[in-house]
Amino acid sequence: MEEANENQLNIELSEEIAEGVYSNLAVITHSNAEFVVDFIRVMPGVPKAKVKSRVILTPEHAKRLLTALEENIEKFEEANGRIKLQPENPGFPMNFGGTMGQA
Repeated sequence: MEEANENQLNIELSEEIAEGVYSNLAVITHSNAEFVVDFIRVMPGVPKAKVKSRVILTPEHAKRLLTALEENIEKFEEANGRIKLQPENPGFPMNFGGTMGQA
């Protein structure tokens, strides 16, 4: 008989959540007790964007997430090359670097 590991966490992932949500913008706010990360999808030519997902974290978990992202980006870049960042353009609406289409 196999002994259960007390430090093991079983994580369940439903089909709906496994599909994921596409986001190309994140807005981060914080209070003294929590960090709120709103994941948003901005579409070209559409002046309104909706929050697609909101994640609320404790400050400690926000810092752990930052560390995990840094480690994973480093591994990704070692395998795939440096991720190039486009110059920041805070102007909206975003045109994604292309021309605006007309219907």
